[in-house]
Amino acid sequence: MKKIEVGVIGGAGYTAGELMRLLVHHPNTNINFVFSTSNAGNKISKVHQDLVGTLDLKFTDTINPNVDVLFLCLGHGNSVKFLSANTFSETTKIIDLGNDFRLEADKDFNGKSFVYGLPELQRDAIKTANYIANPGCFATAIQLGLLPLASANALQKDVHVNAVTGATGAGTSLSATTHYTWRDNNFSYYKPFTHQHLGEINQSVQQLQNDFAAEVIFMPNRGNFSRGIFATIYTEFEGSVEDAKALYTNFYASAKFTFVADDVLHMKQVVNTNKCLVHLHKHNGKLLVTSIIDNLLKGASGQAVQNMNLMFGLEETTGLGLKGTYF
Repeated sequence: MKKIEVGVIGGAGYTAGELMRLLVHHPNTNINFVFSTSNAGNKISKVHQDLVGTLDLKFTDTINPNVDVLFLCLGHGNSVKFLSANTFSETTKIIDLGNDFRLEADKDFNGKSFVYGLPELQRDAIKTANYIANPGCFATAIQLGLLPLASANALQKDVHVNAVTGATGAGTSLSATTHYTWRDNNFSYYKPFTHQHLGEINQSVQQLQNDFAAEVIFMPNRGNFSRGIFATIYTEFEGSVEDAKALYTNFYASAKFTFVADDVLHMKQVVNTNKCLVHLHKHNGKLLVTSIIDNLLKGASGQAVQNMNLMFGLEETTGLGLKGTYF
């Protein structure tokens, strides 16, 4: 099979680095170019130092408009700007890792219609899509914790979410809350009740349960670790925990990377993998759902490669057989 020619835009960030780490080992892809205006002419391995000896390629400030697939690893709001200024072949598929096209109101742009790329929800639509809006990291973890309940019309009361993400979730640009001296031995919340991923979470829940009228109350937190998301979700649930386990197991029966775990979870189980693990616990009429992912893989670049595999008719797991760093 002819290899898929890949272009990467915004190549200096964390998601681009993870994406290249996956693509350079993917049996069906060739990295054609990596675009970065700030690093043009520099070796990619000088920025992404885990690629020394693996990827002998330089950043460029020019594009090849005829690549088979284009990954946009840009800051939120910049994908629209880039696609407005640059033209690609009509056969070039696009996967946007930003938030520009995730909402139904924003999915259509310059004749392109973006499909929301959560495989556990949209697998068939992704297979026939040319343009994908890759989900957000918090949104992925929270949706995978909620969608089985929505599918059973079981979300009748408010949903409470407390989730913590690692420092890589903030990107490579330094700010007061990303410096080591602030982050180390520290913990804080941010954007309480108003996080930007709530829009896509509610959109997906209502796709399965269109009468959902309660509130998803989301408290995002910053953790003092590098990568991973640990989300705890609780809401009222009439059935037993066995009923819930049957519902989740059936919903994810064909999922390649989302699994229902019997035992209490910890984040090392998913870091450096494309997995989402879900655990269920019932107490006094409330169902507690724990959902954990690696924010840079299942929450970003791994899911983007999963979507690419579906779009090109490849086995969904190709290039994603990753070993977690358990110890």
